[in-house]
Formats: sequence, structure tokens, C-alpha cells
Amino acid sequence: MSASTPSARVTLAELASEAGVSLSTISKVLNGRSDVSRETRTKVEGLLDEHGYRRRGSRTPKSRLLELVFHELESAWALEIIRGVENVARENGLSVVLTESGTRHAPGPEWVEGVIARQPAGVVLVFADLAQDCRRRLEARSIPFAIIDPAGDPAPDVPSVGSANWAGGMMATRHLIDLGHTRIAAITGPEDVMCSLARIDGYRTALNAAGLPFDRQLIRYGNFHVDGGRDHALELLRRPNRPTAIFAGSDIQALGVLDAARQLGISVPGELSIVGYDDLQVARWSSPALTTVHQPLIEMAEEAARMVLMLREGEVPNNLRLDLATSLVVRQSTGPAPEAVRPLAAAG
Repeated sequence: MSASTPSARVTLAELASEAGVSLSTISKVLNGRSDVSRETRTKVEGLLDEHGYRRRGSRTPKSRLLELVFHELESAWALEIIRGVENVARENGLSVVLTESGTRHAPGPEWVEGVIARQPAGVVLVFADLAQDCRRRLEARSIPFAIIDPAGDPAPDVPSVGSANWAGGMMATRHLIDLGHTRIAAITGPEDVMCSLARIDGYRTALNAAGLPFDRQLIRYGNFHVDGGRDHALELLRRPNRPTAIFAGSDIQALGVLDAARQLGISVPGELSIVGYDDLQVARWSSPALTTVHQPLIEMAEEAARMVLMLREGEVPNNLRLDLATSLVVRQSTGPAPEAVRPLAAAG
């Protein structure tokens, strides 16, 4: 149970005395045992961090697992991330283990106990950020990690890979403006998610640049799922002065908008243009095929996995935060603005 102390020659016995716990408790914390109270663990982890202790050999070089953690695994979006991490794992002779935990903001507290027990080669997390306590415990055991950040704004010292959400929102809206649309609605993601707000900021910037008003009544906050797109679109399209175009904050929500248009007998793109976001494979096979903003999900996952493996080898990336470029993919769901909006007889 040895440890290195680069800045202070304090023994584990002295550290136990300072923490007011037994040496065996220090041992349990160092080994990631679960039979230690949260309060005691936090105190001991803090002292370990303060004195620069790191367990020798905690990188477990024999581990051939790269752990990938999501808050949900139901979306086609997750498949793109998995594919990217698997690409890098395969190149390096590693296998990928999938874990589902927590919310979109952070993994659940129980996850840390499990990952310490598994001791993977590294961890890729699909969350907005990682709590300080989780970070400290991973770092204390030399388990490198990186965040794929589609939703939040991680701390500057957290290794993370994201994309240009503001630019994506702007180019989607500018495309619709160039087609002659002046009444453009937006159904973005949850209001407490940074990428949702960034895409709306890009949308607003495009409107301002074109001299078009920003109408808050045309903004809706969805859930990145089909029902969110459909329900908000039904409400927007039943308005007396309905929009002629909708920018959806995800391809999955855009499918919901398509479904709403079908229910109301509105033709796409003749009477309504729709732009999605992500460029998932399903966007190519929808009817009509979706114009969308390509978010390089596979590349984001690959970069995050490479970052983890670089950290595992003791190398520090030149940039701890990478934001990859987005681009517009034009397909059949967008067209010129209609000259007049047809009233919906059965709008209700």
C-alpha cells in the first residue's frame, strides 16, 4: 500500500492521524473500497490530493478496457459516439465497455465506485461536466478521462471535445433566410443545456444580420426526442400566422416536426422547410431527406478517446478543449419560402 509524495514527505500513518481515521481506512480509500462513509472518503481524498499522493501502479497497464459512459443509450445519436470510440480502441488493441449512469449533466455518484473497481485504461464520458470529487478520485488512481461535450461547458482544466454549436445554429438559419423565409421558428433542446442556448444564439445572430425580428413566441425548448419535436411543431403550425420554416435542435426532433407536418397536411418542403441538427444516418433516409447541420460526432468521440490514451501515457495534450467545426448538409427538406401561407381548416 505504498504511495509517492512528490511535494511532502508525510507517511500514510501521519496522514491517517491528521484525518482522524485508522490506517486501514486510508488503505480502503486508496483501494476504492465502498465500505467507507462519504464524509470520511471526502476528507481523506482531500488530504491525499493536498499531499500529492498517487497510488503506485494504479494505471493497471494490463487493463485492455476503455470505458464509455452515457446518461442514456436509447438514441441513434449514441451509436455515432460508440462507433468513434470503438474506432480508436480497435486501433490500440482495446475493448470498449458501456456504462449508463446519471443525467445529461453528470454521472451518478455510484458510478465512481464501479469504475475504481474496474480500473479501466481510461474513461470517455458523454456529459456536461464531472464533479470535482469524481475528478479527484479518478486522478488519485491515475485513471485518465475526457468528456465528449455536446451539452455543457466543462471547467477549463477538464479534457473535453465539443463542436461549434453557435456556428451550427447560425448556418442553419442563414440557409433558411437565403431561401426567402422570414418567419422561422426554432425548437431547440432543454433550456438548461448549453448547446441548446448556443444554437439559439446562432439562430438569433443570423436573424439580426438579415434585419429580421427575433420573436420569442417562435422559440421552443424541447427534449431532443421525437415527441418534443412533434408536440412543439403542432403548436407552432396551428398558429394563425404559422412559420414557414423550423430549425430543429436535433435530427430526432426534426423527425417529430416532419410527423407534425404530415398530421396537419402541410407539405415539406413546399409549405414548410425543416432543418435538423447532427446529421445522423436516419437524416438521409427520412422522407424527405433532412437538410441538417453536420455535427462530427464520430470525430468528436475519436478525439476524446485519443486524448484519454495520450493522458494514459503521461502526455499532456496541447489543448485540453477541442471544438470541431460543424457544416451544413443540404437535402430535400428545405426549399423556397411559399408565396402565401395556406390556412389550416382543421387546425382546431
